[in-house]
Amino acid sequence: MTKAAVKTPCIGICSTTSVGDPICRGCKRFAFEVIDWNAYSEQEKLAVLQRIEALVQPIVEARFIIRNSQELAAGLKRQAVPCNPDMSPASWLHSLLKKRHRQIQSLAEYGVDVREEWQHLTLAELAEDMDVQLLRLCEAHRVRYFPELMS
Repeated sequence: MTKAAVKTPCIGICSTTSVGDPICRGCKRFAFEVIDWNAYSEQEKLAVLQRIEALVQPIVEARFIIRNSQELAAGLKRQAVPCNPDMSPASWLHSLLKKRHRQIQSLAEYGVDVREEWQHLTLAELAEDMDVQLLRLCEAHRVRYFPELMS
C-alpha cells in the first residue's frame, strides 16, 4: 500500500499570489513554496509542514486547550476549512480561526477552550494576535535561512 501524498497546507487565503506577499497570510508558506509546491518531493513538502508546525503549535497551545481533536476536525468540516491530516490539531485550529473566527459562537462546540489568561480577548483579537506573532516568526525564519530572497 502506498502512503498518501502530502497535502498542501493551503486554506484558501493566498496572499502570495493575490497580493504578492513574501509569506502567505493563510498557510504561512513562503511565496516560492506556494509557487513550487507541486514540483516538491514528498520529503520537501513534509519539511515545509514541519517548519510551519514548529512555529504554529507553541503559539496556539499557549492560548488554547484542544480537548477533542475529532470535534475540532468535524468543526472544520462544518465550516468548510481544509483539515490537513499531516498537520496537528493546533494547526487545524489556527486555520479555523484564521478563516472563520467571525462565524464561531463558542469554541466549546469545536472541542476547544481558551486558556484563562487569554479569555479577556475576543476570538477576532486572538486570531489577529496569533497571526501577528506567526508572521513575525516566519519573517525571522525567512531572513535567517533565505537571505538571498530579501529584496
